[in-house]
Amino acid sequence: MIKIERIMVPTDFSDCSKEALKYGCEFARQFGAELHLFHVLPDLALIAEPGLAITPEEYLKELREGTEKAMQEFMDEEMGKGLTIVREITEGVPFVEIIRYARDKGIDMIVIGTHGRTGIAHVLLGSVAEKVVRKAPCPVLTVRPDQHEFVMP
Repeated sequence: MIKIERIMVPTDFSDCSKEALKYGCEFARQFGAELHLFHVLPDLALIAEPGLAITPEEYLKELREGTEKAMQEFMDEEMGKGLTIVREITEGVPFVEIIRYARDKGIDMIVIGTHGRTGIAHVLLGSVAEKVVRKAPCPVLTVRPDQHEFVMP
């Protein structure tokens, strides 16, 4: 029997992430698993701009505070009802931090939203989901916002 105790849902707060969260919550309910909601802030080196009115550290502090609030609001009470939820915010390169967290916390399954970009948009923007699928230490379910609804019989 497959044992799933910890499910991770990385989020960028997009509609794609919201769809992935629905799946993550349902799987967590079905398996009695802990749900890890995870967000990666940009690395300080990537946000340092000349002429900012505040220091990069102050900017990152404000960004973290806003992200903490967004994490609370992203999952409404009904969606998270009855689940054990762990919320984590870190800094760095998204796919690297997602994989690191999954390894460190013994995540059994990652549920991640994908924008489904193709062609030049995919080449230019890359795909966090694709990199996670390739390098994750556990199974990964990718969810596109235009897929069918997950409905229990």
